[in-house]
Amino acid sequence: MSWSRLLSRRRYPAQPQLHVVSDAAPVRGAFVQDYDRVVFSSAFRRLQRQAQNVPLPETDFVHTRLTHSLETACVGRSLGRFGGRLLMEHDPALAGELPFFDADCGDIVAAACLAHDIGNPPFGHAGEDAVAAYFSSPAAEPFVRTLSAAQRTDLQHFGGNAAGFRVLTHTYPAHSSGTAGLGLTYATLGAFTKYPRPSQVEAGDQTGGASEKKFGHFQTEAARFQHVAQDLGLLPKAAAPDFYHRHPLAFLVEAADDICYRIIDFEDALKLGLLPPAEGLQRLRVILADPADRPRTVQWHDWREELGYLRARLIGKLVAETAQVFARHAPAMLTGDYDDCLIQELECWPQLQEIQQLSVQHLYRSQPVLQIEAAGFEVLAGLLDAFLYATFDPAASARSRKLLELLPAHHRATGAQADLSAYEQIILLTDYVGTLTDQNALSLFRTIKGIDLPKGF
Repeated sequence: MSWSRLLSRRRYPAQPQLHVVSDAAPVRGAFVQDYDRVVFSSAFRRLQRQAQNVPLPETDFVHTRLTHSLETACVGRSLGRFGGRLLMEHDPALAGELPFFDADCGDIVAAACLAHDIGNPPFGHAGEDAVAAYFSSPAAEPFVRTLSAAQRTDLQHFGGNAAGFRVLTHTYPAHSSGTAGLGLTYATLGAFTKYPRPSQVEAGDQTGGASEKKFGHFQTEAARFQHVAQDLGLLPKAAAPDFYHRHPLAFLVEAADDICYRIIDFEDALKLGLLPPAEGLQRLRVILADPADRPRTVQWHDWREELGYLRARLIGKLVAETAQVFARHAPAMLTGDYDDCLIQELECWPQLQEIQQLSVQHLYRSQPVLQIEAAGFEVLAGLLDAFLYATFDPAASARSRKLLELLPAHHRATGAQADLSAYEQIILLTDYVGTLTDQNALSLFRTIKGIDLPKGF
């Protein structure tokens, strides 16, 4: 792989490559435009009402998917610029060929980080499990029995990463304007794809690397992803036509997410009172590892003030150390000889794992979170079941007609989408359910079940 191709400014699906033609950095480059396109998209806006770790929160102190994505983008920008600068220092020829390499890396990683959760369904990661569980259940058997093995695997292992790639690259026919999805650059789409593989891969082709833990696109987007991968010059990983080695900057996107959810989810647990502040602060101090003789120049009036200070310094430390690891392994990434998680090589990795386990025990598995996530299984399964039966109802009953009229036109197999296969129709419905916020999903479920009727005009 070569950096000149990996940093492609060409926009998906077929707009020409845009080159920098002067010695001055552009005021608003192609990758900054990517960032802005994500910010102003409706798919990104809905993340403000989707759970990061606490579904349907009643406090403003915890993070949503939107605030998590913004913070991850900030960390990602720093990682990209720091890592890019280190590579330029190690390779003067790179600096000569790509004079804005460090800034471009930072902007690409920031845009990809901003979009990294854009495909997540309601109720956080439990929502992904709920969709997958439904399509693996007897209730879904009438709808999936005619699908290919790969199509069934897409649904039965449903993931927000594949749904996110679809959001970024798919345009419904009624909305088509000559572009596709958000019209992002190939570089940003490549960095976004942490798992450049389909849902079904032969066991003999798998290596167990970090990029294979999940999958990155549905069968509906297989040709699109292959097109992006070939344009960027990603290396094929096996005989499968859409199974590739990662874009090197995807390692930084993964690292930014890892840093943020480990540190900031732990911060949420402390602010919610699920962990004793004194214990939590001490664990963060241990990871920060200040020398004993480091002078203290600030007096804290509240433990929350120190928490914010420790979090900021700790993220700075992790960014600097992770960028060094990235620069060390970047040459191997370009040849497909590196496929590990960057932060696992940090000296403080065992301590990061310890605070992650505390978050799992006290936050992710707290009773309120578990209760709402359990309800989310019922809500998402109920919505999928109702709309699938309506879509494939041979009798076209009055109930089915009413339910289908609730769906936006572009989520139905009508008009330009009338000839869609059963699999594509199911994907349209998962698009709809997956783009609901936590509150919208709950409200719609209550309405169609007759539990809570809307108030009138």
